[in-house]
Amino acid sequence: MAGMKSFASVERFLAEIATPSLRPGYVLAGDEIFLYDRCRKGVLEALVPGDMRDFCLHDLDLAEISIFEILDRAQTPSLMAPFQVIFVRGLKNLYTRGAKKDEFASIDAYFRSPNPQAVVIFVADHLRIPTDLRKMDMQDKDRFERIRETLGDWCGMVELARVEESDAIRWVTESAIARGVKFDADAARQLVDALGADMMLIASEFEKLLLYVSAPAGQEDQIARNHVTLGDVETMVLAAKQRSLYELTDAISQHDRTRALALLHGLLNASDGGEDAAIGHLYMLARTFRQMLIISEKNVRDSRAIWQVLWQGFRMPPFAAEDLIRQARRYKSRRELTRAIRLVAKADLELRSSPANKLLVLERLVLDLATEPVAMHESISQQFAMEL
Repeated sequence: MAGMKSFASVERFLAEIATPSLRPGYVLAGDEIFLYDRCRKGVLEALVPGDMRDFCLHDLDLAEISIFEILDRAQTPSLMAPFQVIFVRGLKNLYTRGAKKDEFASIDAYFRSPNPQAVVIFVADHLRIPTDLRKMDMQDKDRFERIRETLGDWCGMVELARVEESDAIRWVTESAIARGVKFDADAARQLVDALGADMMLIASEFEKLLLYVSAPAGQEDQIARNHVTLGDVETMVLAAKQRSLYELTDAISQHDRTRALALLHGLLNASDGGEDAAIGHLYMLARTFRQMLIISEKNVRDSRAIWQVLWQGFRMPPFAAEDLIRQARRYKSRRELTRAIRLVAKADLELRSSPANKLLVLERLVLDLATEPVAMHESISQQFAMEL
């Protein structure tokens, strides 16, 4: 993954732990689970022999055990293992109210004379580090600086920041090549964009896609062997997420604004990317309204006919076919559906302009989509009359 900015800190860490330059301690700072897993697997491969794991690997939590006990364990040589790896979660407990002078004095004392046969890895997953560090939340920035000031002199700082979209796309294509699979550039871009650059989701769907295209020849709907295309991504990705999306469009088509807002919040909360995955959600929303437009124009009445009007790569999962037909029939005219598509496009443009509040943009969009055009027109007319 050389040359990827988002992976640089992790790659330096993984290279260092495999050499005599290994430091006595590290801080994994950030809540990007994908990068944390990458670090942990690298540590286990480099420092923890499989048959010695029970004796040399320790997972501790500062919410349950004091830093004094942890450092005492690190300092004490193990009779059963030549090297000890100690992961320490709950680092935020070391920075709660109070001076904690004794705790930090103990940390300084340990790292001035550390056990050369041990490494202590602190996990600061209470921090959220965005792709652009300039946009880091002020509270997280203060917490990060506090950790750097107190542990940075002794420990290597490893930033687990959110992965940039361009790096995520490159990860997909390069990882596929390493597995003997060609992953088309537009398919990789589509996968990343639809998932809001959420690396855990991307990695999960990536594995499913590789399994799909590596299946025995002759499998139904198989497009190409060891070759992932845009059509594969469109067909296979995100069934669970799409279920939530179709529930949202169901509420919108029924003009149930309260339920639609609740489903929007649920969709965002269910995504590790939160509001940062908003563009991916909008893409799926626009796609669904375009599907409904075709269904409405072709007067599709049952799911058997839907596959004749929607081409490969532009089809919904089979479970959603009947729901989408029912939703499309709630719209009285082509104008209502094209209006919905324009509203989504407008919100997409606004989100890509880095608004101060992404959630507000999404909430406004859902409210507009769930408002009947006639009601909206009457509301504007009334407002205009009042101004006169």
